[in-house]
Amino acid sequence: MAAAEIMLTPAVKEVGSGYTATFLSLLFGVAVALVAYYRMSRRRLYQLAADIPGPTGYPLLGNALEFVGSPNDVFTRIVNKGDTYKNMLRMWIGPRLLVFIYKPDDVEVLLSSSQHINKGQDYDFFRPWLGNGLLISGGDTWRRHRKLIAPTFHLNILKSFIDLFNANSRMLVTRLKKESATRREFDVHDYMSECTVETLLETVMGLDKTTQNETSGYDYAMAVMKVCDILHLRHTKMWLRPDFIFNMTKHSKEQDLHLNTIHSLTTNVMNKKKENYFQSKNSINGSAQKEKTVVETNNAKNKTETKKKTDAKNGEESKFSYGQAAGLKDDLDVDDVDFVLGEKKRMAFLDLMIQSSQDGNLITDKEIKEQVDTIMFEGHDTTAAATSFFMCLMGCRPDIQEKCLQEVDSLFGDSDRYITFEDTLELKYLERCIMETLRLFPPVPLISRQLEEEMRLSSCDVVIPKKTTVVVGTYRIHRREDIYPNPDHFDPDNFLPERSANRHYYSFIPFSAGPRSCVGRKYAMLKLKVILATVLRYYKVLPGLHYDKWKLQADIILKRTDGFMCRIESRRDYNAKK
Repeated sequence: MAAAEIMLTPAVKEVGSGYTATFLSLLFGVAVALVAYYRMSRRRLYQLAADIPGPTGYPLLGNALEFVGSPNDVFTRIVNKGDTYKNMLRMWIGPRLLVFIYKPDDVEVLLSSSQHINKGQDYDFFRPWLGNGLLISGGDTWRRHRKLIAPTFHLNILKSFIDLFNANSRMLVTRLKKESATRREFDVHDYMSECTVETLLETVMGLDKTTQNETSGYDYAMAVMKVCDILHLRHTKMWLRPDFIFNMTKHSKEQDLHLNTIHSLTTNVMNKKKENYFQSKNSINGSAQKEKTVVETNNAKNKTETKKKTDAKNGEESKFSYGQAAGLKDDLDVDDVDFVLGEKKRMAFLDLMIQSSQDGNLITDKEIKEQVDTIMFEGHDTTAAATSFFMCLMGCRPDIQEKCLQEVDSLFGDSDRYITFEDTLELKYLERCIMETLRLFPPVPLISRQLEEEMRLSSCDVVIPKKTTVVVGTYRIHRREDIYPNPDHFDPDNFLPERSANRHYYSFIPFSAGPRSCVGRKYAMLKLKVILATVLRYYKVLPGLHYDKWKLQADIILKRTDGFMCRIESRRDYNAKK
């Protein structure tokens, strides 16, 4: 019996080997069939992609290695691709197709479309932080919330914030005093972040400063910077992209810790505003009116007077571009008269959100929190970066700074009065310097969209296939030689009317453009002018490292890898009285 078993063993092994070989052959055949089917289903994508210029990639990886390295290395490498591919660039990250576009004509096709409004896949990493807020959401959810939120950033609302802009700018001046006393290098971004967060809390969120924790603004700003660093890691480290891998790393725990700081502040803001809302709702009409943050537009006595004032100022205010070409219009540019005539009143952002959730059920509490998180992030980090770049640029260009100081002094002299809205219209050279700062160093250097349908470009006979991530290279567009002579040179005169008159509307898009333009664009520009004019009234930036030697990185917001280092000296003492 044993001999028989021994004799059968080779035969059994041979049969087993045959089964294994057959199984492996079938498995290989199925794999080949699946790959063939996958490629056939994407045949149109591959055909169209072949017509778009770009570097050769590696099998399976594509051009993924181009996105590996330090933040500064990755940014420099991708930006420099534009030297070879001046109008468009095709890159593959594994099976994912990215197309960078740099021609204003083509950018207009994408950004002006009401169809191509969905953000790129990379924005999904923001969801634990921002949920389905205005930055990330798409489709009907985005349209509904944008329609609700946009009026709260209308110019007449923003004018009522001017005194709060002034007050917070004065606090910044006080904090900077210790830096001017030593004249040592310091990172101005830390100060600007704290200022812009606290300004947001008082204006858009309507939170009284007496109810704020003394360190809440600074802690929030630092937490945001740490989360942005982690998100940038996920963008550049391919192995951190899958959630199941990222969640096992120390970075996930760090992100949770910082998000707890961020969400604690925004939850606290919401709870306090809701408490105020219900208190005012239960009060008598007179006291309730005092509790609400309701903004009367122009405080007009009657319709006729309001229309006269609006018509009289239309010509003057239209010259103030609020961060985009004067010819571009969006839902923030609706005529005041269409909204404010009669008895209708307008509310600031968070007040309207809470009332809408209680009265019309237009938005849920969860959605409000997501929008608060979104506005807090977008409203502070972009302006903190812009003000920091401006300060550093003034140190690089003493000649430009001197002209700004002369303009500020001619308007305010030795007075300590608050800056008015009318003053912001007179600070024309400062405005051009801000615009030029936003040109050279746009806070959002890249904008991406995920195509649900094919898109034909305007500048050439190229069709970008659906399921492509299209990236608008704002940083490169702002430095095109055919649009801006000597494009890497800081020249505020680029925004003189005669120079910009014939320039393509989409050649300057620091706040994006079209239906998904930044809802806080006008808010940001007004705040920038008040903060920077206030700082220049009391301080002068001393010479520092020239901007052509700066190291940059695009961790969501464009920043200096080497820090926003500058030195300041006092011009005169600050008197706390207006």
